Amino acid sequence: MAPKKIKKAGSSAVIRQRPTIELKKEIIAKYERGMHVSDIAREYGISKSTISTILKKKEQVKEANVSKGMTIITKQRPQIIDEVEKLLLVYINEKQLEGASISEAFISEKALQIYEDLKKKTPQTSALSDFVFKASRGWFEKFKHRTGIHSIIRHGEAASSDKAGAEKFILEFKKIIEEESYVPQQVFNADETGLFWKKMPNKTYITKEEKALPGHKPMKDRLTLLLCGNASGDFKLKPLLVYHSDNPRVFKKHNVIKQKLPVMWRSNSKAWVTRQFFVEWVTEVFAPAVKEYLEKNNLPLKCLLLLDNAPAHPPNIDEYLEEEFDFIQVRYLPPNTTPLLQPMDQQVISNFKKLYTKALFRKCFDITNDTNLTLKEFWKNHFNILNCVHLIDNAWNQVTYRNMNAGWRKLWPDCVPERDFEGFEPEIVDEIVSLGQSTGLEVDNNDVEELVEEHSNELTTEELQHLQAEQEKNLAEDMSSEGEEEGKEEVPSSVIKEMCAKWGELQLFVEKSFPNSAVGSRSLNMFNDNVMSYYRKVLQKRQKQQTLDKFFSSTSKRQRTSPDVLMEGDSPSKQ
Repeated sequence: MAPKKIKKAGSSAVIRQRPTIELKKEIIAKYERGMHVSDIAREYGISKSTISTILKKKEQVKEANVSKGMTIITKQRPQIIDEVEKLLLVYINEKQLEGASISEAFISEKALQIYEDLKKKTPQTSALSDFVFKASRGWFEKFKHRTGIHSIIRHGEAASSDKAGAEKFILEFKKIIEEESYVPQQVFNADETGLFWKKMPNKTYITKEEKALPGHKPMKDRLTLLLCGNASGDFKLKPLLVYHSDNPRVFKKHNVIKQKLPVMWRSNSKAWVTRQFFVEWVTEVFAPAVKEYLEKNNLPLKCLLLLDNAPAHPPNIDEYLEEEFDFIQVRYLPPNTTPLLQPMDQQVISNFKKLYTKALFRKCFDITNDTNLTLKEFWKNHFNILNCVHLIDNAWNQVTYRNMNAGWRKLWPDCVPERDFEGFEPEIVDEIVSLGQSTGLEVDNNDVEELVEEHSNELTTEELQHLQAEQEKNLAEDMSSEGEEEGKEEVPSSVIKEMCAKWGELQLFVEKSFPNSAVGSRSLNMFNDNVMSYYRKVLQKRQKQQTLDKFFSSTSKRQRTSPDVLMEGDSPSKQ
């Protein structure tokens, strides 16, 4: 299409050019001030049909934020897509934590769901209403490169339970047991789980009041636990607990010695089990405790530790173990078989969470009966993470050997007595309901079951937003404290940018050439999450600071030349 002929007002010369966005905005402004289309067309030497076309798209033109001289409006990326990608990255990391294998189709479907949820809460503009987000292949490829998650995605169908793989592994596992002559006391399973430690059933008045507060953070305050026990059910290990704070205020107040807690306490901004934490737990808790247990029970000094493929579980863990712990053999469940085979996922973790809820309600009941505190006062001002640690210890101790043993019925049925196949767990939901009602909470069995399920359910868009906000806040605090360390030289931004570019090249190189893609993927993602994300945040923080400095600098200059400089304490009037 040929460029339009435009005659500038007051000039007889006709310039052959396409109307710029600035000119279109000028035309729209004159029309909205009451000028007729025919008069505008005459003034600018443009046909009335062209003027009408510009006016039909006036909302889009008015919202366009383009460089001077631009003649067309390119498809602009709405801010909502940036938010979608941030939440999607939180979601992907959570799935990694579970050891789940996820595909491109799976991620694209989740991206669309998050987009629709956010769109409902976003003020509608013509630009947003005209925009169509399809989570296309092109978007997905750019998203991978923008976020540095190149290699965590499976191609093909969405991740689902692999029944054939599970059946094959059951036979392999049986062969290992027979060849090594393992008995149930020597075979262990460890698994991570998230716990929203300060969360009540949705219908209670405490939950309703917290939801009314901005962000209702306490309900979304999460920690991660690593739980482990053997197949006979008579030996449970000290749990690993990862929280977002290394030294909470209540620890300082009570001079808590973390080494004496009933859990191994570790922390990072995302409250995730990292490879470092897992290895520390194996070498400092699992290995010495299992060795002592086997010797005490006159059992051969050897054991089998069964794990899933979560990123925190190193495939070459024997390299981290000292010679005295070489009696530990490790086997990994095949991808997408965790829901079918992992013993801790067969009602063990869910029963632990019921027992935690029971201990929580018992604590509330005792406080309201033995002190002058109301439930609301205790919950708001006195229930803290230290209370939570002791409740976790209480609940973990109450998980019965039958429950632990019954978790192996699908993978190793020969080690579970036939009478215990149903678990024979005491009905604790009724006890929870009774305790809750005695404390003044309106709860029933369905409320409790729903609460336990919510600890494991897919995270909603709202929950992803809370997790993202908490992670960003904690990371900012960590960066601030790290920046204050003595002896640390500030790395120039140019060097960080160069290293980030080289990191991208390294990722691509490893993806294409490393022989074990699963190992390469886990290693890349761990380094990306724990190291490179820090440097990217440093760059973002500096960019924001530069913008603020520039703003305040220009503001200062304007004030020096302005006769009406505001003094401290004055209030600026609306312009």
